[in-house]
Amino acid sequence: MARKRRKLSKEMEAEIKAAEKKVEFVSAMIRDIREEDVQNEYAEAFAQVHAACTHLAALYVTDGVTEESEGTLALYKGLLARFEEEYEL
Repeated sequence: MARKRRKLSKEMEAEIKAAEKKVEFVSAMIRDIREEDVQNEYAEAFAQVHAACTHLAALYVTDGVTEESEGTLALYKGLLARFEEEYEL
C-alpha cells in the first residue's frame, strides 16, 4: 500500500525551530547554575519540556502536521509556560 504524503506547514516548522532554540538556551542557562543541587532541580523540572520538544521535532519529520504533532506542540507550550512560571532563570 502506498504511503500518504506528509502534510507540512511553514508555521509549524518555524515554531519547532523556535522551540528547539528556546530549549537549547534554557538548557545552557541551567548548566550555568553554580549550585549543583539547584542545577539538578532545574534540570529535572525542565526534562519534560526538553522531551516534548524532541518528540515534536521527530514526529514532524516522520509524520508532518497531524493531530498528534499539533497536540505535542500544545503540550510543549504548556509545559514551558508552567516551567517559566515556577522557576526563575
